[in-house]
Amino acid sequence: MGKKILITGGTGTVGKDLSKALIQNGHEVVLLSRNPSHHSPYNTFKWDVKKQEIDPNCIQGVDTIVHLAGAGIADERWTDKRKKELIDSRTESIALIYKLLQQENHQVKSIVSASAAGYYSDRDDQLMFEESTPANDFLGDCCIKWEQAVDEGNKLGLRIVKFRTGVILDKYSGALQKIAQPIKYGFGAPLGNGKQWISWIHLKDVTDMYLFGIEHEFITGAFNMCSPHPLTNAELTKAIAKQLKKPLWLPNVPAFALKLALGEMSAVVLGSTKMSTQKIEEIGFGFAYPTIDKALQEIYG
Repeated sequence: MGKKILITGGTGTVGKDLSKALIQNGHEVVLLSRNPSHHSPYNTFKWDVKKQEIDPNCIQGVDTIVHLAGAGIADERWTDKRKKELIDSRTESIALIYKLLQQENHQVKSIVSASAAGYYSDRDDQLMFEESTPANDFLGDCCIKWEQAVDEGNKLGLRIVKFRTGVILDKYSGALQKIAQPIKYGFGAPLGNGKQWISWIHLKDVTDMYLFGIEHEFITGAFNMCSPHPLTNAELTKAIAKQLKKPLWLPNVPAFALKLALGEMSAVVLGSTKMSTQKIEEIGFGFAYPTIDKALQEIYG
């Protein structure tokens, strides 16, 4: 029997793909947005996190809430104001929903939330498992507060699932588009020393893992969301160049130049995060695109 799913952040790349997949699997999708009129074909309810306003009708008949809302981590330079916005957009949004659940009658049973590989942040060559300690930097702090805010749902008797998402590969958005663009024009190069690990994942596997978390109600807790085969920055860059049939002839982009250009935000591209998928695979999840060659062939097919 199909579920009714409320999605926050439903107009982003993951939200759009997940919404389509949910409909195909026989579920009903509703969204929350600051501008409901812009987001057909799904029934969309208005909310404004900064004003602490939310349409109470959004949870009517809803079984599961998927929490994807959050300002883009690499969209702007990390000023103190921007750091607060990055954290608040993730924590205050889910807090507003929990406040509504406490005030209204509802049948919500599950919260399936995004988190990020930033929980572990820059850990060199260490393989990160879900029980590994979080990083002591801004990315780690942001993810800790994000997950703690989501975990408040435990007090309401809700099933909580959190996916610590790596670098999502999609042709038309995100990291792959940014890496591939200079390669297409013959100016691609690894970043820094190129040895930093990237825990990447194909968009279809992201969507499939969310579906897995939504539909399998025995699943709880945190899970790493990435391919079973992470790559170094240099390996990923070479794989993309090979797929696009472009040469790589430029030297690596120096780390100091990236730090100068991006400031503290350079941690996003210079940090090394190598995550294990053992936990999600042991409970039965299978990857459609486990290897980079197979993933890139599908994307650029």
